[in-house]
Amino acid sequence: MQSRTVNPQKENVKITETNLTSVVEFVLLGFSEIPRLHWFLFGTFSVIYLVILLGNGIIILIMRAESTLQTPMYFFISNFSFLEIRYVSVTLPRMLVDLWTQKGSISILACAAQMCFFLILGATECFLLAVMAYDHYVAICNPLHYPLVMSHEVCVRLGVGSWVIGMPVQVGQTCQIFSLPFCESNQINHFFCDIPNAQFDETVVYMFASLLITIPFMLILGSCSRMISTVLKLPSSTGRTKAFSTCSSHLIVVILFYGSVTVIVLHNCKPKSNQYDGTDKLLSLFYTILTPMLNPVICSLPNKDVSEALRKFLPKLIAIPDT
Repeated sequence: MQSRTVNPQKENVKITETNLTSVVEFVLLGFSEIPRLHWFLFGTFSVIYLVILLGNGIIILIMRAESTLQTPMYFFISNFSFLEIRYVSVTLPRMLVDLWTQKGSISILACAAQMCFFLILGATECFLLAVMAYDHYVAICNPLHYPLVMSHEVCVRLGVGSWVIGMPVQVGQTCQIFSLPFCESNQINHFFCDIPNAQFDETVVYMFASLLITIPFMLILGSCSRMISTVLKLPSSTGRTKAFSTCSSHLIVVILFYGSVTVIVLHNCKPKSNQYDGTDKLLSLFYTILTPMLNPVICSLPNKDVSEALRKFLPKLIAIPDT
């Protein structure tokens, strides 16, 4: 098969007679359409990243240090905080580097790795939210058997299962996408590797994505329905208030995460001409940055036990040792 002369402006793309391109590297366009705001965005996202690391990191430290928080609910909250740190670290540091250098080139291997980890952690978040909903369901609907049902061994299995259950599917999808040729351009109109220009069956990809999103969501919906039904039957208004406060913060996180992901999936199901017009980047910022940043506030700080532990822990954290 003979190759034609490469255009200087496409030095990273080898064009063959089949009109397909053998991509050597991609170019993440990111926020290149607003170059005047690059430094403002760099400063803003740097602060947000530090807030996410500190907020979720402190939550993890508190729940490991305080014996009163060694319960299944806080075990899953600390897992979720750790997940949020990993989740945002897959995309945000790379975006900060691109804003600093004002270059968006990324090798195909790095792009595949970023996409694979992003998909795996996204699936983990879906299943971990479902596990947390199940924990709330057992605590509210079957409180007498809660210590037996949610034993430490069970919690560890549920936690590990949430982390690994989506790995085979997402690794397989990534390998499928990057084993196929790419067409037209090596430019990606996003701030992380989301591949719109690969020649693959998008129906299969969206089918697996929908399953990984829908199954946990249905489990969450079923758990919430049973919890609401049980709470409404409680004779004490104090008991109802406490029960609602237990699951309300979790529901807010679920709505934020699943709402934005669902909108993106529906948006990407539109014809090609309507895709990647900037809406994806805005929605992706919402669930990749905003949710991890708000997680400590939504999930933990309104809780009285966590607030009390935080008041005890922070003075120890910032205390200056005597010289």
